[in-house]
Amino acid sequence: MTFEEYAFARTSALVRLARLLTGDEHRAEDLVQDVLARAYARWGRISRTDRPDAYVRRMLVNTHNSWWRRRSSREISVAAVLDRAGDVDEAAGVAERDALWRLVCELPARQRTVIVLRYYEDLDDTSIAEILDCSAGTVRTHAKRALAALRQRQVAATHAWAGEL
Repeated sequence: MTFEEYAFARTSALVRLARLLTGDEHRAEDLVQDVLARAYARWGRISRTDRPDAYVRRMLVNTHNSWWRRRSSREISVAAVLDRAGDVDEAAGVAERDALWRLVCELPARQRTVIVLRYYEDLDDTSIAEILDCSAGTVRTHAKRALAALRQRQVAATHAWAGEL
């Protein structure tokens, strides 16, 4: 597979993963652009690996972690919100997904990455371990702790919300 074929086939999935990791569509596109530029320079070596997609995903996660460490990448951008009328009131579902995503964003970086790769990218523990360069047991530990933290924060948020009524 040539780099052009790979980029054409996988760019949208990489942008989706990056958006889930960063929480920002524009930063996600920049992240994928940087990773694909670096992958292009190394494509001869990457294409010879057993799983080039796992290699590029790992590059994406590592680059995201590097960006997170840099202070200059901590600016917050706000996208324009477009209101449009619809037949179905989806506000409750959107609010619930938004609240859950905000809780996911509060997780430590490794736990958040495991949750994104497992539940948003639908990868198994072995694939996640390969991307994160750790054992499958470590992945399961991060997932267990992340889910416990999410449950605890969800209960706390529910109690706080009920107290406001």
